[in-house]
Amino acid sequence: MSRPFPLAGLLRLRAMAEDQAVGELAAARRDQRSAAERAGRTAERLGSWQPPAAADLAAWQAAVAARVALSSLLVEHTDDVDRADHVVADKQQRWTAARTRTRAVERLEEKHVEQVATEEGRAEQAALDEVAGRRVDPTAPPGDGGAS
Repeated sequence: MSRPFPLAGLLRLRAMAEDQAVGELAAARRDQRSAAERAGRTAERLGSWQPPAAADLAAWQAAVAARVALSSLLVEHTDDVDRADHVVADKQQRWTAARTRTRAVERLEEKHVEQVATEEGRAEQAALDEVAGRRVDPTAPPGDGGAS
């Protein structure tokens, strides 16, 4: 019977930490896409803005105020995108670190499995060699089994 990997609990813990880091990275990327889409829609609206063709002074001032507000909104959304980019970079770095820690224990597990397989192979070969080393003695009495 093979020996269990002594760091199996640590490997499970590291895998759970990696899974959590992946989930956080995915959420950060969703937020990043959402912020970029908002900024894109705002930029599109600002780019397609047209001043009123014929309007009185109050309508003109309202249109200009709307454009200024839209410009301010675009600056705000662009800042949101920048913050989201930084969060994604941070989460990416955390996931990479978690993956590295998990992979280190996985490599130890792989070596453990190889070592156990080698030990089991040696034990099996020793048993086979012992059985093969037994020879039947033709002069031995019949109840003796003929082994020497």
